[in-house]
Amino acid sequence: MSEMNEYTPELFELIDSDGNKKNFELVDAAELNGEQYYAMIPAIEDEDFLNADCDIVILKSVYEDDEEILASIDDDEEFMEVSEFFLRRMEEIMDMYDDEDE
Repeated sequence: MSEMNEYTPELFELIDSDGNKKNFELVDAAELNGEQYYAMIPAIEDEDFLNADCDIVILKSVYEDDEEILASIDDDEEFMEVSEFFLRRMEEIMDMYDDEDE
């Protein structure tokens, strides 16, 4: 039996409004104000990952015809609230790792 890596990313293939497909890695998920949100980064698809664009994409779970889809957040206030929430969580995680290194 082969061993799996300790870390296996959860990947999602997303399709933009122009029909382009791109893979994203889930880095965090949370429920806020009764809504489900996901923070993702573009999946590393080549050897040059140190130079890769790692912008965080935040999407909201919505239902269309009883099917869950991930959609962009159109409301600026909602987007800012959710973005700040995920950034705080990521900072807390980074602080935790910094404390362990000391």
